[in-house]
Amino acid sequence: MRRAVLTTAALTGALALAGCSGSGSGSGKADLSVSSPYMPQPVSADMAAGFLTITNKGGAKDELTSITSDVAGQVTLHGTVGGAMTEKTSFAIPAHGRLVFESGGNHLMFEKLKHKPKQGQTVTVKLTFARSGPLTVEMPVKSATYNPTTGH
Repeated sequence: MRRAVLTTAALTGALALAGCSGSGSGSGKADLSVSSPYMPQPVSADMAAGFLTITNKGGAKDELTSITSDVAGQVTLHGTVGGAMTEKTSFAIPAHGRLVFESGGNHLMFEKLKHKPKQGQTVTVKLTFARSGPLTVEMPVKSATYNPTTGH
C-alpha cells in the first residue's frame, strides 16, 4: 500500500512539474496588448480622463512608466484607493495578468489640453513600459456619460 502511495505522489509531482515548463507563451518576457481604450468627451477645456486595459500574456511582469499624447501637455497616471486619488509614477503589470484603468478606479489624466476632443474623434496615445517596447493606441472619444458596461 505504501509503495502505491509513493508511486502516485511521485507521478503527481512529475506531472505538476511538466505543466510548469515553458508553454511557448513568452515565458521569459512580457507580452502586452491593449483593449477597450476610450476617453469620455471632456467637460473641462483643459483636462480629460482616459481608460483602457493592458493585458500581459507573457511570463514576466512589466511596468507602465509613462503615457504621452499630442492632445495634451502631459498625461499623468492616477491610482484610486478607497475613493482617494493619487498621482503615481508607474503601475505594475503582472505576468499573466492585467492592469485596468476604469471610471472610479485607476485612470489616466490628460492635462493642459491643446484642444478639446469631441465625441467621434480619436486621440493617439503612446504607452511606455520599463521592459517592453512602446505601444501606440488610438483612443476613441465617447460621450461624456459613456459607461462601457451599459454601452451608453
